[in-house]
Amino acid sequence: MTKVENAHQMKSLALAYMGDTIHDLYVREHLLVKGTIQPQKLHQSAVRFVSAEAQSFVAKEWAAQEILGERESSVFRRGKNAKSGSIPKNTDVLTYRYATAFEAVLGYLYLAGEEERLSELAHGAIRSIEEKEGEA
Repeated sequence: MTKVENAHQMKSLALAYMGDTIHDLYVREHLLVKGTIQPQKLHQSAVRFVSAEAQSFVAKEWAAQEILGERESSVFRRGKNAKSGSIPKNTDVLTYRYATAFEAVLGYLYLAGEEERLSELAHGAIRSIEEKEGEA
């Protein structure tokens, strides 16, 4: 795993960029290990987890449950307040900002080399989304 000494100081959108990829990796691994999804339906199944709505849902849970540490909370706030040049057509600004905060935290943990904490939050996010959808 990569360790960037100044990961906390990186721009929020850069952290979110990395976090998006990391979250996607955890979701893909989860779906393949689960083994109940036909290969042609993997992408369709993954979208449930990686959508802005799903990420926003988890981010709001993190905030409500206060499960993030001090540095993670700082990254979360910066990610939520980051100004992006464009917001996808299929989501509202608040949902997009919470999704960006979610991705920024995962990106930060990955780049900081905090593999155990990253795994804990990423797997917890997947469980939360499955529970929300009544799959767990």
